[in-house]
Amino acid sequence: MSKPSSTAALLAASIFAVVTAAAAQDAATASPPTTTPGISGVVAAGTPIKLIKDGFNGTEGPLPLPDGSLIFTENRADRVIHIAKDGSTSTFLDKANGINAFAAAPNGDLYAVQTLKPRVGIVHPPGREKVLAELYDGASFGRPNDLVIDKRGGLYFTDSGTQLNPEQQPPAGKPGVYYLPLGGQLEKVASDIERPNGVQLSPDEKTLYVANTAGEQVLAYDIGKSGKLGPRRNFAKLEGWKQTDTGPSSGADGLAIDRDGRLYVASTVGVQVFSAKGAALGIIPLPKAPQNLAFAGDDKKTLYVVGRGAVYSIATLSGGYQGRSK
Repeated sequence: MSKPSSTAALLAASIFAVVTAAAAQDAATASPPTTTPGISGVVAAGTPIKLIKDGFNGTEGPLPLPDGSLIFTENRADRVIHIAKDGSTSTFLDKANGINAFAAAPNGDLYAVQTLKPRVGIVHPPGREKVLAELYDGASFGRPNDLVIDKRGGLYFTDSGTQLNPEQQPPAGKPGVYYLPLGGQLEKVASDIERPNGVQLSPDEKTLYVANTAGEQVLAYDIGKSGKLGPRRNFAKLEGWKQTDTGPSSGADGLAIDRDGRLYVASTVGVQVFSAKGAALGIIPLPKAPQNLAFAGDDKKTLYVVGRGAVYSIATLSGGYQGRSK
């Protein structure tokens, strides 16, 4: 009896090996997605995923401009790129201290988080530049990551705590979320996130969302009258969370919000879309894993997605929230 069992085991192992190899080959040769799945109210099935351009040296921080065009950061080249409405690209800013993300004030001032010398400030237009924050309790920021401006002119921003320069002085503090009220003092409003990344406000500005790259959940905080945050809570469970060589990661990065309060998350599996209550609505896979995203265009009904050196655009059914720049 032992010999037939052994033969059967060898046969099963051989079949398993062949099937596994075939699956791996299929995955390796699979064509990248060129159209979207259908997500009710978000995007029609078969909508083209348009490649605007590839080959950038880093892609982050997209921001719509009032004329319907878009800027984003080519962060490893220390450049900011402008995408006109016809899809053509040009340099918008150069040598800008490693900008990673933007937000725009109602008066047109562009606020940015900067990483080469870690700081947060106004970077455009010329003559309006101003450093707003570069220290907290005597410690430097590690790597300011993302930001959003509320209707009171207050600024929320994240710091992942990752130091690009280990010899930086003074040393960086721990990761966190900060709030800078208009004309007020900088406060650290959350210090319980392993790797805070993208940050976004709900349309009514009662909730702050934070992408935790190390976690399996997008986090949410209720916002008090002074801009301070309530207790951390889990908002939406992410697909794609796994253990990696550098620790747990979902790849959760940039966040965008649409006019109906849906939250869009750039992650390793694609753009994950959640209802205003945190229900998973669907995933838009892309040829390259996205890192950040923003609605732009005349009616903010085009979703621009950047990641791994590429920029894509997708026509959507529900446009971005119109109450602020992003």
